[in-house]
Amino acid sequence: MKKSEWMSKRELINAYVGLGSNQGELRLQLEAAILSLSGLPDTMLVGQSSFYRSSPFQADGPDYLNAVVHLQTRLNACDLLRAFQDIENCAGRERPYINAPRTLDIDLLLYGDGIIQSPWLQVPHPRLRDRAFVLLPLHEIAPQWVAEAELLKVKDQAICRLE
Repeated sequence: MKKSEWMSKRELINAYVGLGSNQGELRLQLEAAILSLSGLPDTMLVGQSSFYRSSPFQADGPDYLNAVVHLQTRLNACDLLRAFQDIENCAGRERPYINAPRTLDIDLLLYGDGIIQSPWLQVPHPRLRDRAFVLLPLHEIAPQWVAEAELLKVKDQAICRLE
């Protein structure tokens, strides 16, 4: 069986992806990232949240622009992670220290109902449930993944949905 035939028969996985930027042209960078994600092989953009402006959480720097997208993909989680890092690098992402300001951050939040624990990838994202800038946009496009109690837990974090 050819690889293309095998790929076409693999099951589609629902993946939820968080995006953020607080350096440069925020909206343009997120829009370009979403376009890049939709162009990944064996991947389809199903939906995207509104953009949200949020204050840095457990970090310094200017406000962030955030969003969450829903992809359906046949790529495995490791291939997605590599693709995300390539997109980040093309956007000029640097990693001088943990939680540094960034031109683009792309995180795999959920990959089907899978649990992945490796040194380079954890799914569900380990801080998913602590961050309003992830929970609110995720709740907008996939409310089944966010409990009301989780939204209450982050209600004091500074975040604003943009039109």
